[in-house]
Amino acid sequence: MELTVNGAQAFAATGGRPFDPALPVTVFVHGAAFDHTVWKLQSRYFAWHGGSVLAVDLPAHGRSQGPPRPSIPAMADWLMALLDEAQVGEAALVGHSMGALVTLEAAARNTSRVRKLALLGAAAAIPVNDLLLGTSAENDHHALELLTGWGYGRRAHYGGHRMPGMWMTGGGLRTLERAAAGVLHTDLVATNDYDGGEAAAAAVACPALVLIGARDLMTPAKRGLALAGLMASATSVVIPEVGHIMLDEAPDETLDALRDFLAD
Repeated sequence: MELTVNGAQAFAATGGRPFDPALPVTVFVHGAAFDHTVWKLQSRYFAWHGGSVLAVDLPAHGRSQGPPRPSIPAMADWLMALLDEAQVGEAALVGHSMGALVTLEAAARNTSRVRKLALLGAAAAIPVNDLLLGTSAENDHHALELLTGWGYGRRAHYGGHRMPGMWMTGGGLRTLERAAAGVLHTDLVATNDYDGGEAAAAAVACPALVLIGARDLMTPAKRGLALAGLMASATSVVIPEVGHIMLDEAPDETLDALRDFLAD
């Protein structure tokens, strides 16, 4: 689905079904330098089970035009502008990593428009390793290798994709390689600089879920649990043996948690 947001083309996948804003809408937001394809399994389920889906490409990601937004609040404002263009009054927001911060900020700023909030691989603050920031600033491929190596849990590095014959970490790396030069660094700086997580969590008025990978190196489990504790009506689910990118490492377990939480 193509939309015009703030004068630029924006894209959101609809899970293989025509988008209908009259149905319960679920919006999926990807992490740094990724795109809507990371939600391919989860988004299709909700689109084919009585809802409508928007798995967005943030500006300069995937099929959406740039420039990339330089801060988490700016990305949150863009997300709500996209919902306006799609004629969505109320939606459930689902975000992963940087996308979790975007949806957290959006939910805090727009309490009447967010019915539920699901945060995957999230924390109130997500500091970025200096080596990763430095290599991404130079558009060094090593930055993509670091992000993939730290993002996937140890089990994923040995294989174990849900679909036989698919290479989990290789697929993640190829997705990152599609991003335009500078996009990863812009995303990482925005993530690293965001300091509004605690205030945003306290302002969230809707039910919330924090989905945690027990082996997450980038947003450790204890930080995810702490984030859940900051929200008035939040639950947490820990998926054993998986890392930061649980939506790819454990797609069935991720879907089960989202389905149970988002059921109306």
